[in-house]
Amino acid sequence: MIQNHPETEQILLENVLFALGNPLRLSIIRRLADGSELSCNALRPEDVVKSTMTHHWRVLRDSGVIWQRPQGRENMISLRREDLDARFPGLMEILLRAKS
Repeated sequence: MIQNHPETEQILLENVLFALGNPLRLSIIRRLADGSELSCNALRPEDVVKSTMTHHWRVLRDSGVIWQRPQGRENMISLRREDLDARFPGLMEILLRAKS
């Protein structure tokens, strides 16, 4: 597992809202909302360079929104839905249903 994954009780509301306040990051979370785990390249839009996505992955990971783990030459990414639901009941459901 990659470092900087906060424990559930360390996830702060302001960090989650900041992370998901970006339309690209919110769209990534919507793709992961079904419980899937996808590679960073599968989630990267074609018009966004890898270095920009590295920044977005770091914001999402450090805020406690995603799990990121290495697999070969890629990182696999999944939503920390159980942790987020335990910490902030109903929040993810509202954010995932909100219109962009």
